[in-house]
Amino acid sequence: MTEVVAGDMAGTAAEQFVIELLDRAVAGMGGQSRSGQHEMARQVAKAIETGDHLLVQAGTGTGKSLAYLIPLIAHSLVSDKPTLVSTATLALQTQIVGRDLPRLLKSITPALDRPVKVALVKGRSNYVCRHKLDGGFPSEEPAEGQLFSLGEDTSVPHFAAALGGPSSQLGKEVVRLREWAAKTGSGDRDELLPGVTDRAWRQVSVTSMECLGAQKCPMADECFSELARHDAADADVVVTNHAMLAVSAFEGLAVLPEYDVVVVDEAHELQDRVTGAVSGQLSVAMVHAAASGARKHTAITVDALNAAAANLELALAGVPNGLLPNGLNDEQLDCVDQLREACRAALSDSKGEGGQTADGGRQLARSRLMLILELCERLIVAKENREVVWFSRASTFDPQQGYGQPDDTAPVLINIAPLSVAGKLREGLFAGHTVVLTSATLAIGSAFEPAAGGLGLVGEGAPSWTGIDVGSPFDYPKQGILYVAGHLPKPGRGASPEALDELEALIRASGGGALCLFSSRRAAEEAAEAMRPRLGLSILCQGDSTMTALVKQFADEPDTCLFGTMSLWQGVDVPGGSCRLVVIDRIPFPRPDDPLMTARSRAVAQAGGNGFMAVSATHAAIRLAQGAGRLIRSTGDKGVVAVLDSRLATERYAGFLRAALPPFWPTTDRKTAFAALERLAREGS
Repeated sequence: MTEVVAGDMAGTAAEQFVIELLDRAVAGMGGQSRSGQHEMARQVAKAIETGDHLLVQAGTGTGKSLAYLIPLIAHSLVSDKPTLVSTATLALQTQIVGRDLPRLLKSITPALDRPVKVALVKGRSNYVCRHKLDGGFPSEEPAEGQLFSLGEDTSVPHFAAALGGPSSQLGKEVVRLREWAAKTGSGDRDELLPGVTDRAWRQVSVTSMECLGAQKCPMADECFSELARHDAADADVVVTNHAMLAVSAFEGLAVLPEYDVVVVDEAHELQDRVTGAVSGQLSVAMVHAAASGARKHTAITVDALNAAAANLELALAGVPNGLLPNGLNDEQLDCVDQLREACRAALSDSKGEGGQTADGGRQLARSRLMLILELCERLIVAKENREVVWFSRASTFDPQQGYGQPDDTAPVLINIAPLSVAGKLREGLFAGHTVVLTSATLAIGSAFEPAAGGLGLVGEGAPSWTGIDVGSPFDYPKQGILYVAGHLPKPGRGASPEALDELEALIRASGGGALCLFSSRRAAEEAAEAMRPRLGLSILCQGDSTMTALVKQFADEPDTCLFGTMSLWQGVDVPGGSCRLVVIDRIPFPRPDDPLMTARSRAVAQAGGNGFMAVSATHAAIRLAQGAGRLIRSTGDKGVVAVLDSRLATERYAGFLRAALPPFWPTTDRKTAFAALERLAREGS
């Protein structure tokens, strides 16, 4: 690892060309030249030229998007492969494609040898499925569809007639979706304005698990998702997300074109996003559902599958939720092995005739069997492969509330995830590509090693890399206040009456313009429901529409408030008076019963480290900094970050967490914070 000090190099011809383009872009876009932005652009250009990996911490306001997009564009003009930008959130992905790149290219295209082609690639569930719209998608039992959609609600038939007719709200949304689908050129959900609820969108889209595949689907030539991938193959710059990057790198699926350089924005999220993408879940109900689908669509005998499911159910009877430090016991492993053999036999029996017409039902049934087979094989060798195994139970979905309720009677779920993805990232991402990782919160203090270690860049055989912090142009102590409500009780299960009263008072003082960030979807929805009758202001809540539509409305309406969860903690850029108050309900620690975090903490402790600080506190510090970073997005912004968790003022680890935040002017004095908000409200009126 090499740490770079800003301004320590003169720069090659390629770097100088990048700086010339950057200056042209900044001038053309009416911005101001910043030393940190110049240094970042120069270092990205150098990394691309040398092939060394680069970690860049770029504080809010640095202009990091331009600083990495321009070197990528310059390289794409001379490369026979596209360059890639990967983000953690769809919000930032949309921002780059819809705002940053168009403005940039308008300024610099006259200085380029040719126009630059940009493509956007998302997961399949973000596009309308034409085959599903036309009724060609296999009809499945509600439970079966739900089990194989990774938590999505597919319990409602997907045509308006089955939704109570178009007179119902859901029915009206689906009718509008069908009308839009007949006209759209992209099928991309983010282009639908106003947006629709998640529940409605699921009636016209499919997940990658449900997709029949380009070789089998009769409408593959018209598939919006496939067309997006074809566009990407011919593009110079491809914008995607971390989940797609993980699938491409680790599962060998051609969801992205071949590339030689990738910039990973929001890189602090990469480890968790990759972990999520390669985690798995198995249940007895999944096996019965897969057997039912196989019998229905392939006409094979499924007695062995059902017998294996029954034996597994007996082996799991009464097991408690939680981490299994040694994996499954011998009886459970024997049942999983029996299930593996039953899946192998079912897959062999269900192949169909070689010249048989493509059968969507058969393909879907076999995909589900293959998923179960792969999970069984992982569970059997979990300990040897350092994978974490735990039991959990699903929640019941309440469509009126939009979230799950704990259900102790629900079937047991067997979960598996890698203890670390460092090795997978080193092999699947860093080998063969030049990787630039950037974020406003990439280093802990001034050290990049904690982040680099989790990504596979530390240890024997690790590739070379460089770390640089280019700072931020904002005067945080003068522009923002960090108010910690130290008088409130420690957070418990759900919001306390005192916390809700404090939230109401804060929003009243600011006159709206509040971005309220919550630790869970349920907490956000309950707070929004409580505040709407109290305040009489427009309060938007995550899930009411697409994230793009919600953020746009929040930005356009200065007194509107937006409530949401982790999707809003990062990547949302709303400069100006529309966001003058950021409220954080609690320190975003991982759940104390989170099995994966527990396993990682124990692994650190066994190696002689402090598991809580290395895992839980570091996780919370990075996310807290990201949430607080939503407040100051330009040099003219002013406001208050209010944290309703008194532990940030009272606990021993509070100083560690606060050190990760932007250096706002801190206070626990309620009158001071409220007076500042009231002044801002008057200035904006």
